[in-house]
Amino acid sequence: MFDATPLSSGCARLYPDVRHACVGVSPFNGYFTAERLIRLAAWTAEHFAEFCFFVPDEVTAYTLEALGYPPARAKQKAHRQSCHVHNKIAAALRALDVPDPESRILGMARLRELPSYRRLLAEAENRFETDSAFRSACYGASTWVLQGRTGNVPDERALRLAVRYFLAELPLFAGSGLITGNPRSMFVYHQRVPFLEKFFDREFAFRPEPGQGFLVVAEAALEATGR
Repeated sequence: MFDATPLSSGCARLYPDVRHACVGVSPFNGYFTAERLIRLAAWTAEHFAEFCFFVPDEVTAYTLEALGYPPARAKQKAHRQSCHVHNKIAAALRALDVPDPESRILGMARLRELPSYRRLLAEAENRFETDSAFRSACYGASTWVLQGRTGNVPDERALRLAVRYFLAELPLFAGSGLITGNPRSMFVYHQRVPFLEKFFDREFAFRPEPGQGFLVVAEAALEATGR
């Protein structure tokens, strides 16, 4: 059983009338087992008329480099794991008899073909370069990710790499509906992210698109154990 919690009051006003969901699936995250992906896909299909899955596949190499992997090794490792994640999602959708499951998976190669993604990415990158408060918040989000992996405060080089991963996925938080051609959409993930709480409270100059929300969706048993 999954519990769904809107991330902000604005997200709560959108949900549950939104028809589209974009489910984020992170490579190298043990939460996304094959069995849980089947349950998550079933929950999503039950609650939303349209849905897709987002995998920040090749850009995961930036995080691996930030963790100390040489660039070639980071790309190889990211590619192998991303293929594994794509296959697990497709298998979960096939298990539910969802037709053409691969068409519901958004990786970076597909996203770069979409004008709306490119526009949002350009806007996020411009804000990062010109807005010191937004830039500091993005670095803070990347610090949160890297510290969660290593327990240590990352150095400047690691942050410059890791933030490239964060900026690449930020357009999906800002406008998964716009990118996929849906007037309203909820981005679905299993964790609350401090940056995104501020983002959906519209504390930055770069803001979510109208009709865009964020939904924290986690299994109740998992929440009860604190995992």
